[in-house]
Amino acid sequence: MTDQRLFPPATAEAAATGLDALLAGGRTGPLRLLPGTAGLRATAALAGRPQAVARQGAGLVAELARIGLGRSRVAPAPDDARYLDPAWGTNPILRRLAQAHLATSSTAEALVTDAALPPDDDARVRTAVAGLAGALAPSNTPLHPQVWRTAVGTGGASVVRGARRLLADVAASSGPASDRGAFEVGTDVAATPGAVVLRTPVAELVQYLPQTELVHDVPLLVVPPVLNRYYVADLAPGRSVVEHLVRGGVQVFTLSWRNPLADHAHWDLDTYARAVLDAMDAAEHIARTPRTSLMAFGAGTTITAMLLAHLATIGAQDRVAAVALAGALLGVRPAPPVTAAAVAQSERAGHLDGRLLLAELAWRAPDALLWPRAVHAYLCGAQPETSEALFWLGDTTRMPAGLHRDLVDVAVRTPLAVPGAAGLLGTPLDLAKVDRDCYLVTGADDPVTPWRDVWATAGLLGGACRFVVASGGQVASLVSPPGDAGTRFRAVEAACGDPGRQLAAADEHPGSWWDDHLAWLSARSGPLHDAPPELGGRGLHALAPTPGAYVQQH
Repeated sequence: MTDQRLFPPATAEAAATGLDALLAGGRTGPLRLLPGTAGLRATAALAGRPQAVARQGAGLVAELARIGLGRSRVAPAPDDARYLDPAWGTNPILRRLAQAHLATSSTAEALVTDAALPPDDDARVRTAVAGLAGALAPSNTPLHPQVWRTAVGTGGASVVRGARRLLADVAASSGPASDRGAFEVGTDVAATPGAVVLRTPVAELVQYLPQTELVHDVPLLVVPPVLNRYYVADLAPGRSVVEHLVRGGVQVFTLSWRNPLADHAHWDLDTYARAVLDAMDAAEHIARTPRTSLMAFGAGTTITAMLLAHLATIGAQDRVAAVALAGALLGVRPAPPVTAAAVAQSERAGHLDGRLLLAELAWRAPDALLWPRAVHAYLCGAQPETSEALFWLGDTTRMPAGLHRDLVDVAVRTPLAVPGAAGLLGTPLDLAKVDRDCYLVTGADDPVTPWRDVWATAGLLGGACRFVVASGGQVASLVSPPGDAGTRFRAVEAACGDPGRQLAAADEHPGSWWDDHLAWLSARSGPLHDAPPELGGRGLHALAPTPGAYVQQH
C-alpha cells in the first residue's frame, strides 16, 4: 500500500467532511472547474510543445477507433464508483461510452503532464481537468443504467419526481438538503444526558452525566468546529464519541459555540481562544483538578493547536494532560486573491455564512459528493438520503468576520509552520514547543482533507504523536462506533518519514478507533475516583439540560 487509498471507497456520507476545510474560500460552485490564469499558462506551454500535443492527439484518435471497433482494453478502475453497474461492461453501447470518456480524460491528464507547469499551476489545472471530466462522465446523464431501469420500473414516474425535486431545489436556491424534520436536536442527535454549567457571550459549556461509578481524575474538554454544531462528537445514541467516553469513565465537557450575528463581527482567534481557556478553568474547577485533556474537531483543531503553543510560550502547557485532534489541517495555502475577496465579503456582512460553504463543499469533491446525489435524486427520482451525519452537516452556523479573517491569514501565510510568525493572546507561537502527547485521527477517504496533508500537520508538533487513519471520510470515520461492519484503522506511533510506507507497515485493526483512543486517553487521565453526585458544583450550577440554548440558535 503506497498510494492514498488505504481502504475501499466510501459512500457519499462517508466522504462528507466538516466545512472548516473551506475557510480560506475559493472559486464557488461550477466556477471551480475553470483553471483561471493557470489554464492560460498551460495553453501557452502546450503551444510550445506541438509534438507532444500531436502525439497525445494521435493516440486518442487511435484509441477511439479501437473503442468503436470493440477492440479497446480501456476499463475503469475496480473502485471507480461511476462505472460499478455491470451494464457499463455488458452493454456494448454503454461500454463504448465509458471507454471513450476514460480515454479522453486520460489524454487530458497526460497533456497537463506534458505542459510541465510549476507545482501550483499544475495542481490547479489538474483539479479543473478532473472536475470537468467528472461533470462530463456519461454516468451523470440519463444514460446511467440505473436511471433508465428505474424509469421503466416506475412507468416514468421517477422522471416526473426527479424533475419536480430539481425545480423545487432550484427555486429554493440552496440545492438539495436533508429533511430537517427527520431528526430533533436533543432527542435524536446531541442526546447524551448532561447540562449546561457555564454560559458566556461566546459559548456554552456542557458537562455530561457520568455513567460509571468511578471516573478518571482528569476531565476531557471537546472543542468543536466553528461552522457546524458541537454534536459531531455527540451525534446520536450508539454513534456518539462522547457517549463512548463517558461510558469508559471519562469526565467529558464540550463547548457549544453561539451562532454569531453581525454585531459579533469583531470576535477573532483571541476571542475563541479565551473561550476555550474559560471552559478549561470551569472544567478544572468542577472536577477539582489542575489539568484538562483536549479533543478538537475541524477548525477547532487550529484554535486548540494555537492555544497549546500559547500555553507553551507562557510556561503553562502542563495544565493540558493530552490532546486529540480530529481532521487537523494546519497550514493550508489557497490562492491569496481569492481569499482576500472572501474576507472582504465576510467583513461586509459581519460574518461568514456556513450554508454557502455547504454547497462549496460539494464542489470540492463533486465525484463523491455532488454527482452521485444528483443522479440519485434528480435522474432516478429517489428520495434523498437522510442520516444523522448528513443532518449535522447541514446544520451550519455562521463565523464572525474577525475569526474568518484570522483563520484565512493563518492558512494563506502558513505562519504556524514558522516559529514566531503567528501570535495568539499577545504571545508568539512555536508549535514545536508543544510537547503534549497527541492523538491525531483522520479519514482515509476524506476528499477535502487528504490524510497525507494531515500527516504533514503532525510534523509541526513537538510531542509524541499517535497518527491514526480510519476508514471513511472525516465524518464517517468519527461516527463509526465499535461494532460497525467494515470499520477499521491503521495507527503509527510517530508521523515521520514517507507516509505511504509508514502506514503500509502498520497493522490494520478491525473495528473502530474509539476503543484505541479510550485506552490511550485513560492512560493519561489520572486515577479513578467516585463519580460526582451532581453536575456542576462549587458555584457553577446546572443552568439547563442538554443540548443547551446556543445549539438551537439559527
